[in-house]
Formats: sequence, structure tokens, C-alpha cells
Amino acid sequence: MFWIICAATILIVGLAIVAPILRTRGQTEPAAAFDLRVYRDQLREVERDLERRVIGPEDADRLRAEIGRKVLDADRRLSQSRAMIRGGGRALAIGVLTALLIGAVALYLRQGAPGRDDLPIGQRIAQAQTAYESRPSQAEAEAEAAAMPRPPAQPVPEDFQALIEQLREAVARNPDDPRGLALLATNEMRLGNAAAARTAQQRLVDVQGDAASADDLVRLSALMTEAAGGLITPEAEAVLARALAADPAHPQGRYLLGLLQLQNGRPDRAFPIWRSLLEQGPADAPWMAPIGAAIRDLAWLAGQPDYVPPGPMPGPDADALAAAEGMTPEERQDMITGMVSQLEARLSQQGGTPEEWARLISSLVVIGNADHARMIWTEAQSRFASSPEALDTVRQAAISAGLAE
Repeated sequence: MFWIICAATILIVGLAIVAPILRTRGQTEPAAAFDLRVYRDQLREVERDLERRVIGPEDADRLRAEIGRKVLDADRRLSQSRAMIRGGGRALAIGVLTALLIGAVALYLRQGAPGRDDLPIGQRIAQAQTAYESRPSQAEAEAEAAAMPRPPAQPVPEDFQALIEQLREAVARNPDDPRGLALLATNEMRLGNAAAARTAQQRLVDVQGDAASADDLVRLSALMTEAAGGLITPEAEAVLARALAADPAHPQGRYLLGLLQLQNGRPDRAFPIWRSLLEQGPADAPWMAPIGAAIRDLAWLAGQPDYVPPGPMPGPDADALAAAEGMTPEERQDMITGMVSQLEARLSQQGGTPEEWARLISSLVVIGNADHARMIWTEAQSRFASSPEALDTVRQAAISAGLAE
């Protein structure tokens, strides 16, 4: 059925392109030549009508000008038709079309899967499950990753290399020191020694036993994935499951869980996990960039093509203000003031949405700067005067802040 549809599509498109080219085949002269004779006859008819005083001189001049424009256009089309015939334009056009069709078929045969049957959703899920169950072990994946060519390592300063050697020796003398193991895992990863970093982190988790934190477990799973060339192996998945059992909301753990589902052909499971991470933020989290770049395609693969990712909402919001509750009064004031200042600077330079102006007014009142909030409300009335709906959004914030009625 697929090839029948492709053949029919090629035939219809080919005929649509070739038909105008072949339309002049068998004609003794181009259509423009016939038009040109008609226009010249019309000019002679105008002269006869003028001689018989059927029309006046002004009407004759107007008709001559109008027919003259048609004569010039017909003469141009006639010249083009003759040039195409002399230059083999018809043959060239057909040749180019044929080459394009052959090239399209050849490209599909090379890059496509012409012999692959259509896969119902149940069969696709079954194949994904088979791929999931047949993943290589951690040792196999690490061996394969180690055998792959890598870019040359960056030179390491001698003093830093000496410190790393001392750290390795200290950990070897005291292999149960959690602090030394954590430092060694971090610095081995900085040097690009993923396997060594994974070994140190594994030792740290083993030393901690059941007391190992979700952060340490997620870090171990991530290092195992890195050492395995980016593949989440069954062993790394087991560590990840242990971490999420301790903290189901752990953001990096949830990111790795979504990546696991994606690697094993289950975008329908990966999408809701990554979607919640993207919508919850924070915007500067390291996993936000890869999720943001892939979320639209992932939504389409998951059967939700209409999904629209959340837009950036810079500036202070309710979550940020709530996070400041645990700070000292001075720290909280400095943090909120800085965020409000950044939002105000951006809105004054680049503009923004009514929601952002409303947030700025509310935030200024929160930090005790009602007079300045009143000035912002006055400016907003001027900016959004032509949009009653947008102005109403800002007005509601001003009313809530006690600046308007």
C-alpha cells in the first residue's frame, strides 16, 4: 500500500509539472503568435473606425495605447517561447524533473526503510520492552565506551595534577572516608575520568549503606551513565530507583528517569516526566536546556502535538518569595530587592507582558516601596491605554495592592 501511494503521488505531481510543458506539443506556433495577430488586427480596426468617424481621435489614442501594451506583452511571450524551443527548454525541464524523481527514490532507498512493515502500537511497545530487557550490563557498556575514540584530553596544570595524586593516595590509605571519596569522585570527573569517578562514588555509597542520601545515589547513577557512554544500564537504573524511592521529587533523578524511558523507545512515558520538570523549573537547572530543546518533538512522539511549552517568566514570583522565608530578614530583603530591580530594568528597556507589570507592582508593595509601585502603575496606565484587556490585568494587581479602586 505504501508503494502504491508513493507511485500515485509521484504520477500526479509529475503530470502537474509536465502538462504545461507538453501543452504546446503539436502546435504549429505558440499561442503568443496568435494573440499578436489578433492585436494587430484590432489596431487596423481602430484606424478604420477613425477614418469612418465612428470614434473620435481621443478614443483612438486611448485604444492604440491599450492595444499597444497587449502587443508588447504578446511579443515578449513569443520571444520566450521561441527561446525555449531553440534551447531545448522542454527537454531540459523534463530531464530535471526526471532527475529529481530518481534522486528522491534513491535517497529513500538509502536513508529510509523500504522493507519495514508498518508497526502497530502494541508491537512497538513490545519491541521497546525487548530493547529495554536486552541492554548491556554496566561492565559491558563501560568497556564499549572505553574502546570508542575520544577527543584529546585537555592539559592539566602540574600543581592540580599533584593535588589529585595526593588525594588518590589519601583515599587509598583511608578508603572509608566519605569526604575524601566525594572529593575524589568530583575531581576525577573534572579530569574526564568517568570510570574512576564512578568507582569513587560507588565506594562512597557503599560506605554510607542505607544512610546514603538521594543526592549521592542520583550522582552515582549519573556517573554510571557517563561512564557507560550515556546509556542508563540496568545497574544504573537500580541505583536510580533507590534514589527516587528515598526522594520521589528529586529533579535530577526524574530527569534521568525520563531519559531512561526515552532511550528505550517510550516517549509516551518520558514526556509527562520531562514536561513536569520543565514547567516546575528552576530555569537555571542544568537539565532545563536539553529538555527545552527536545520537548516539542517528544510531545509529538507521545501523541500530544498541540503541546505548547511554558514561556519564560523572568522576575520574582510567588515561589521565589516563599523560598525567601527561610532566610534572615537582611538576606531576604536583599534577594527580593535584587529580583525586583532586575525585573523593573528589563521592563523599562524591553517592555513586557501585562502579567509581568502586574507582578512588578505587587512585588514593590511586598518590599515596602508602595510609592514607587504607584509610579509604575501610572506608567502602566500609559503603556496599556490602547489595550483595555491588558490594562485590566495590571489594574487588578494595583487594586490588590491598594493603589487603585
